[in-house]
Amino acid sequence: MKKKIALVTGGFTGESVISLKSAAVVEKTIDRDRYDVYKILIYPGDWHFVCESGEKIPVDLNDFSIAIGDEKITFDGVFNILHGSPGEDGKLAGYFDMLEIPYTTCDQLTSAITMNKGYTKAIVQDIPELHIAQSIQLFGNTEKNRKRIEEELNLPLFIKPNNGGSSIGMSKVKTWEELSEALEKAFAEDKQVLVEEFVSGREFSVGVFRGKGEITVLPATEIVSSKEFFDFEAKYIPGVCEEITPGRMNEEEIARVSRVASRVYEKLNCRGAVRIDYFLEKETGKFFFIEINTVPGQTETSLISQQIRAIGMEVKDFYTQLIEEMFV
Repeated sequence: MKKKIALVTGGFTGESVISLKSAAVVEKTIDRDRYDVYKILIYPGDWHFVCESGEKIPVDLNDFSIAIGDEKITFDGVFNILHGSPGEDGKLAGYFDMLEIPYTTCDQLTSAITMNKGYTKAIVQDIPELHIAQSIQLFGNTEKNRKRIEEELNLPLFIKPNNGGSSIGMSKVKTWEELSEALEKAFAEDKQVLVEEFVSGREFSVGVFRGKGEITVLPATEIVSSKEFFDFEAKYIPGVCEEITPGRMNEEEIARVSRVASRVYEKLNCRGAVRIDYFLEKETGKFFFIEINTVPGQTETSLISQQIRAIGMEVKDFYTQLIEEMFV
């Protein structure tokens, strides 16, 4: 019997557009000999499945089921590709936990913590060989907080929403005159904002996943952006940045990144596939942790897809490993 898999996508944030693109790739790539796939779209007050006929069928939230004709369909598991809230911040994970439906991504607690950049850094900061940029976590856009930034941190700075994704609301501040506008932009996206000192280094992103009971660290991708930083435009508009997979690192750096990435994955109790962004500082080569993404994109050109192909694995087989791991 084929397993019935709900592919959840959509979302409550601006990242829903990327989520739909990721879901389209997963939907056409997943092994149909092993799984029957139902794409479930989740929007505020509107969870539904669309039949081939175009009919929109609501999801019964009591047990996360759908009724097609006289047939009630329940799911063996969930392939979660919903970026942002509620798929990446733990809300969906808690719901599925209560229904005892397994899913491909991190559990409720890990998802909630890792969505908060400041809390995540506090947890991983004591991992050997991992470094954290000086930062301040703000809970309000006040004059007192602006003075604190000027007193405690050195320019240039990165200002970013603490719980956001896809670099939405993020700014690089080079002068103190730019600070107020950058803070307003970030606070427009979130009630918490992270302000951190700029690290001059080469930027990388590395995928890590658990499959067949083993943690695999994929070849890292080096990000060479024509923009000031890897922002929304650089991430999603072709040609704005160059992505080199595998990234240009020496053997010592590759081994060290693999050690650190594995420890981050284990310390945060991750499941499924995650993507860890980091800098290698130019002068020292030190590993500076930026953030972790627990529902990384799965578009044709996404970094995870590039890295999977770099180790000679078919993306379809990668998805199979993620799905089978959630039943272990």
